[in-house]
Amino acid sequence: MRFSVDRLARIAIELQSGIGHADRFQRLITTLRQLLGCDASALLRYEARQFIPLAIDGLAPDVLGRRFSLEGHPRLEAIARAGDVVRFPADSSLPDPYDGLIPGQESLKVHACVGLPLFAGQSLIGALTLDGMAPDQFDAFSDEALRLVAALAAGALNNALLIEQLESQNISPGVATRFGQEARSEMIGLSQGMAQLKKEIEIVAGSDLNVLISGETGTGKELVAKAIHENSPRAADALVYLNCAALPESVAESELFGHVKGAFTGAISNRSGKFEMADKGTLFLDEIGELSLALQAKLLRVLQYGDIQRVGDDRSLRVDVRVLAATNRDLREEVLAGRFRADLFHRLSVFPLSVPPLRERGEDVVVLAGYFCEQCRQRLGLERVVLSPAARSHLLAYRWPGNVRELEHAIHRAVVLARAVESGNKVVLEPGHFALTDAPQAAEPATTVSPPVGTQNLREATDAFQRNAIRQALAQSQHNWAASARLLEMDVANLHRLAKRLGLKS
Repeated sequence: MRFSVDRLARIAIELQSGIGHADRFQRLITTLRQLLGCDASALLRYEARQFIPLAIDGLAPDVLGRRFSLEGHPRLEAIARAGDVVRFPADSSLPDPYDGLIPGQESLKVHACVGLPLFAGQSLIGALTLDGMAPDQFDAFSDEALRLVAALAAGALNNALLIEQLESQNISPGVATRFGQEARSEMIGLSQGMAQLKKEIEIVAGSDLNVLISGETGTGKELVAKAIHENSPRAADALVYLNCAALPESVAESELFGHVKGAFTGAISNRSGKFEMADKGTLFLDEIGELSLALQAKLLRVLQYGDIQRVGDDRSLRVDVRVLAATNRDLREEVLAGRFRADLFHRLSVFPLSVPPLRERGEDVVVLAGYFCEQCRQRLGLERVVLSPAARSHLLAYRWPGNVRELEHAIHRAVVLARAVESGNKVVLEPGHFALTDAPQAAEPATTVSPPVGTQNLREATDAFQRNAIRQALAQSQHNWAASARLLEMDVANLHRLAKRLGLKS
């Protein structure tokens, strides 16, 4: 069967109308699904040997979060290697990536599958996939007609990718653009809050401004820092990471600025600090609110004048470093409380970014769940990991106090549990596989914890009381020591020492 001029014109109109690419692509595949009478359709972008869904119709919503690697999906690899229309026979032994992901047909296999590779010149930039539950669903359509559809879709996708790169100002004059050659950090989410965050990242990435990234524990602040660096003019140089909360006070200055031989006991040679390592690149200071006031003053000097002094050295070294900082504290409140320098706060927050908590991201919960399901499928060598409709509803109803990190761990645990009780290598996640409860209540103040009484002496009772308080704080903060220290209103280094004395850590 050939497409009529009216049908082709309809497809072309769908690709040219609409404000955004996402809207345009969504209407394209919806139109294709109607014209071809298929049960599911998807437009995929090709990047770094994987296919990334841009728009879907007739598929479970978590498909938008899945990343289909060529190594893990032989059908998609066949499409990527083909230069033309690919029709898979109904009895093909190659597993279909959408098996179990068509709502209402979760227990059935896809029987008709057509793949259309999309090219920009000789470079593969994406694919269209068409799936049906009947073996002969696409037999009436000629390869010539499908090639025309692929050509229209490829042109629209290529234009979208070019515009995307131009907007991010990452194309150098005279440098040829090739898509799909480099894997970058990806922030997965379609909610309004995430769209705004991605837009702000694009705006600030091309500058050299310092950025303060705030957000609750587990929201993905480090991923934001990576995205800024990778889209900046400094991307070819190092991104150096330092967790300020994990720095013992005695070595913090050396970690930041380095030291010379003999500067202190154990300094047997010269050592470069993080600022030197990040010269010409970017330094990411995580949990910046944990730095002592003394170190904050020295950090401020580097930001003001661009020079550092190694511990034990009188000479200054010039460095060219962009600083990105992250915190789960309200630094404005910390400034008012005298725990953070106001001048350093203003230096760091030239361009503040706020990462929204997962509970405010709506359907992103399901999209991220799909991403983690696909990760688990690959790591465990499973053929299929699918969320049941009830499981999706269950995940959406939970408030996720631990944010994206908690969701990731919940999916991994659920897959392991489901695999243990189900035979074969196909896993369907149900609500019972998730140990989720209502959002936990705020922990009671440590003073309300009842110490053991009876035969214990005062020292034993005090130790037991402190163990109980520390365990409660760790449970509430998802085992984050810095956050636990804040709950207990004590210095994090002192908390580590106390926990070690009480036998709570090695």
